[in-house]
Amino acid sequence: MPRYLPEPRHPHEQAPRIGVMLVNLGTPDAPEPRAVRRYLREFLSDPRVVELPRPLWWLILNLFVLTVRPAKSAAKYARIWHKEGSPLRMQTERQTKLLRGYLREAGHPEVQVGYAMRYGAPSVGHVLEQLKAAGCTRVLVLPLYPQYAASTSASAMDALGRAMQRIRNLPELRVVRSFHAHPGYIGALAARVTEHWRRNGLPEKFVMSFHGTPRFSLDRGDPYFCECQATARLLAERLNLREDQYLVTFQSRFGRAEWLQPYTEPSLQKLARAGVKCVDVICPGFVSDCLETLEEIALECKAAFVAAGGRDFRYIPCLNDSPEFIVALRDLVSQHMQDWLDAPLPDSAALAARLRRATEHGAHH
Repeated sequence: MPRYLPEPRHPHEQAPRIGVMLVNLGTPDAPEPRAVRRYLREFLSDPRVVELPRPLWWLILNLFVLTVRPAKSAAKYARIWHKEGSPLRMQTERQTKLLRGYLREAGHPEVQVGYAMRYGAPSVGHVLEQLKAAGCTRVLVLPLYPQYAASTSASAMDALGRAMQRIRNLPELRVVRSFHAHPGYIGALAARVTEHWRRNGLPEKFVMSFHGTPRFSLDRGDPYFCECQATARLLAERLNLREDQYLVTFQSRFGRAEWLQPYTEPSLQKLARAGVKCVDVICPGFVSDCLETLEEIALECKAAFVAAGGRDFRYIPCLNDSPEFIVALRDLVSQHMQDWLDAPLPDSAALAARLRRATEHGAHH
């Protein structure tokens, strides 16, 4: 038998609420080797992330990866860390707060918005419990990964499934699978790029760098590569770019296996050696700036481009808390729960009658 968590008091006198849970990847608690090791252990132990036989990977992870990588990664985190904490956490908190405010302005004060991290805190299970305790009987889960991948979106759903196993009285649940082609998301990206070009002028080459995944994931049916290409095509069309004006690449390769190509850093070096002096780089697959954008792209790839003969490397920040993106989030969640929002809420008299009937029938309140 499952061990259920204690159920919160059922609020007979309160109108049911709707919950929205934003889910991002996660972040270490501090830019220190111990905190990074704890985070990496959870992240890299996920079979969705590393698809190797478990006994073999356990040995590699514990005997090699976790003995070397935490210190190196901690030094990289320290380069982009803010006094308020990790950039990814800061931006996700802002997105959550702003989305909550935009939904209230749209006439939906009953919608509760929280955020969870797939790895680290706050966990998906913890936030689901919080939403239930706030009286949410319907919850929409939105992984903040525009393009679906088994290693990201599906892993977030795995965490949700495990959390559900511990809850006796489950809320009605919906999950947004992806939003790689959502007009609001594409429009927000286009607005970010257009404003950058208005201030700085056009580059010689516009590079869209997405997070990489192993090549075999595409061969086994993962749609991530295709959804990245669709996002890039739609953004290029919105920006009126010809095919020769932009390049789609993939970053963050890990291990020796072949990953999705072309790889970002070698591609930038190739451009520089070919005489390209000015590039703009954006990472459409990340909605919040983080280690992979601020350190790997804005610092490491910039250094590689300049060392290969390039001159101007201009990183375009992620969507973060831009108004266009928050509006896109509002529209996205509203579309997925429109029938919930349209359902009439019981008035005070109906709630009082419900409480009276519940009490007469022996319910606790």
